This record gives sequence, structure tokens and C-alpha cells, in this order.
Amino acid sequence: MKTTIDIHDELLARAKLHAKKTGRTLRSVVEDGIRKTLSDKQSTKRYKMSRNLTVGNPGDPNPFENLSWEDTREMIYEDWSRV
Repeated sequence: MKTTIDIHDELLARAKLHAKKTGRTLRSVVEDGIRKTLSDKQSTKRYKMSRNLTVGNPGDPNPFENLSWEDTREMIYEDWSRV
């Protein structure tokens, strides 16, 4: 099947050079790259936290709810003023 794709000039030049060095066609290099990407298990792996890192209790009020951004920032960085 024929299709048209837009590839960055530098990447295309590298792919062509790789094809030439390995005695392959550009088509086979591109197809192998697509196959590798589609079969790569790591690329589809979702991030999973190893443990629960939540803070506080679900029913407790939000201590930052009525604070402005400036006040919130000051609370977050208040210990840094001692450094």
C-alpha cells in the first residue's frame, strides 16, 4: 500500500544513510521501525504507583481551599527562608 508521510529532513537523511550502509531499502528500514514501535511492550505500559502516597483523610476539609495562590506558595516554601 502506498501512503505519504511527512518526516523531518534530518531523520529522513539518517534513515536513508542507514539503509545504504545496511544494503536495504528505505521502505524496509521504515517498516522495521514501525514494527518495532508497535511491538514494544514498554511503550504501552502504564505507570503504576508502588504504594499509596495520599495525605490526609478523604472527609477532611481542604486546608488550602480559601487561600490565595500567594498564601499557598508562602506556606509551601516557608521553611526555605531558613536555608
